[in-house]
Amino acid sequence: MRIIQLLILVALAASLPVQFARADADGERAVLARIAHELQVIGPMINEATSQANPDARIKFNYNWLQQDLDRIRLGIQAHIDAPRSAPRTFPPLRGDYRR
Repeated sequence: MRIIQLLILVALAASLPVQFARADADGERAVLARIAHELQVIGPMINEATSQANPDARIKFNYNWLQQDLDRIRLGIQAHIDAPRSAPRTFPPLRGDYRR
């Protein structure tokens, strides 16, 4: 009886990392989606800062470069989120005719 309990315990313990790995991947995608959304929300703030920038300042902040970099980051995150979770496997073709 003790061996059966031990085998059941080992089987459950072996299945837990697979379940946690799945949960972690889903959690990661959710957090990445939030980050991408937040980067998109920053756009109006950048526009507001651009409109309030001093045009006569000796050193100017380049808001266009900031927006381009944030867009590039957001698009990279979105590409990762939209990518298939696993690449489909290819199999060799079946022979089909099993009779000689």
